[in-house]
Amino acid sequence: MARIKHEGQWYGLDEGESVLDGLLRRGVEVPHSCRAGACQSCLMRAERGGVPAKSQVGLKETLKARGYFLACACQPEGELEVAGAGADLRVSARITSLERLSDSVLCVRLRPEGGFEYRAGQYVSVLRTDGLARSYSLASLPHEDTLALHVRRVAGGRMSGWLFEEARPGDVLELQGPAGECFYVPGRPEQSLLLAGTGTGLAPLYGIVRDALAQGHTGPIWLFHGAVDASGLYLVEELRALQSRHPQLHYRPCVLKGPERVGVTVGALEALIKETCPRPAGWRGYLCGNPDLVLSLRKKLFLTGLSLKDIHADAFLPSTPSPQVGAGVMAGASNSSR
Repeated sequence: MARIKHEGQWYGLDEGESVLDGLLRRGVEVPHSCRAGACQSCLMRAERGGVPAKSQVGLKETLKARGYFLACACQPEGELEVAGAGADLRVSARITSLERLSDSVLCVRLRPEGGFEYRAGQYVSVLRTDGLARSYSLASLPHEDTLALHVRRVAGGRMSGWLFEEARPGDVLELQGPAGECFYVPGRPEQSLLLAGTGTGLAPLYGIVRDALAQGHTGPIWLFHGAVDASGLYLVEELRALQSRHPQLHYRPCVLKGPERVGVTVGALEALIKETCPRPAGWRGYLCGNPDLVLSLRKKLFLTGLSLKDIHADAFLPSTPSPQVGAGVMAGASNSSR
């Protein structure tokens, strides 16, 4: 039977059980969220023993070399001594402002107390002082002095509820990351870009669009944002203003239901994209938000000619509660919002 040692205590793992599940079953607090190897909030470090390769998929080579792995994806075969993510992976940050972008979306701005390098569109894990953690995408640009997160209010959500109702400017949090490959890379300024997202999947896309424009992208940029109804749309006026200043930007908001409104399409987001951009061969695509939609769009864009290497996807996975500890310790992108 596989065993793990954490903070001087040995724990046996059931057959096929992950390090994360084994520790949670024994009441050990471990930051986590998606439990699917995507958000990276459950990073741990192997102090002795080997970890399976699949538990390091998606990690930077520097992290792998230091023994870091994803606890949710690690099913060791023998004995393994582990420790939580070190302070070297985290930086303190203070909330500077909390702004309602809509009834259900809050813009949380944070100022890191130290260096924090990232690319617009990546995501970070946000940890509260009591260990509660969630992952959110970055809507800000690297040259700005604060980080911007778009937090969707989730019914019963521990982190989103706290941010909406109790958090105040000056409160201290910790940041871990950044992570994710969904960001703009300069070099082909004339290439057409297609960006599509639902809900707070707009957050990384908002950062990517502004980053591309700031870096001199001249090709057409199509930005599609979908919601169930008009209440799910936000930053509408800001994006229309951005569109008016940059003729290469085409902003297309879309809702599944509701009355016809000027500038807002009623119907399925996928149908709108197909009608507007029927032949995206040679383009670059960015997809964020609902995982089912992201998967479906990725397949359809590939079938219409967009190369898989040019499709950058960031699905927002919900936090998965642990049956032993109740509500999940972390919610994911984006934005489960990670």
